[in-house]
Amino acid sequence: MKPPNVDLHIDRLVLDGFEGVDRARLGAAVEAELARIFAEQGASAALRRGGARARLDGGSFEAAPDAPADALGAQIAHAVYGGLNR
Repeated sequence: MKPPNVDLHIDRLVLDGFEGVDRARLGAAVEAELARIFAEQGASAALRRGGARARLDGGSFEAAPDAPADALGAQIAHAVYGGLNR
């Protein structure tokens, strides 16, 4: 059975405390990591039933002050994926 398609649209990503980070690179890293996670782990049963949400709280995480955008993007993607599956 083919896994269902997931159409994820993030209109606005609010991050506090990330001044000076290359936003384009960060966004690309979030997108790439989310695609990888969904390809590997799939969507939760809740998402498959219709998981449209107006707002999602991805929670918080600790990041090194000098962490590169790629590493931050991966952390953000995992927080978003976790929030989608709650």
